[in-house]
Amino acid sequence: MRDPAIVRAAAVVAAVGFTALAVFQLLLAAGAPLGEAAWGGTTEGRLPTDLRVGSALSIVVYAVAAALILRRSGLPVPWVSQPVARIGSWVLVALLVLGALANFASQSPWERFLLGPVTLVLAGSCLVVARADPR
Repeated sequence: MRDPAIVRAAAVVAAVGFTALAVFQLLLAAGAPLGEAAWGGTTEGRLPTDLRVGSALSIVVYAVAAALILRRSGLPVPWVSQPVARIGSWVLVALLVLGALANFASQSPWERFLLGPVTLVLAGSCLVVARADPR
């Protein structure tokens, strides 16, 4: 993909998606009663402490993912080098495809019908950015 406008649009879609997922994880970590919508859907209401800690840690993962994709698209993210962004963007594509498959296989309707498609869109957006030539 050589059209910088499409690559930047895909990067923005991915960054917004990662931000939305981070906000969702923040709500879970803070104790929101959304356990059925995350972590396999096995917990009703508030998550137990260990999963709340996992949600808090995932906020950092989503922030790093957004930074990697924005840097790969050519936007300045000073603490991410271009080689790290190149490799990281491909790692994200692979992880997001696996995550989408896991969400589609989940017993949670929230994960199957909401997070599965969202994760697939994120994977596609990251793929557009990963294939880009940022120069």
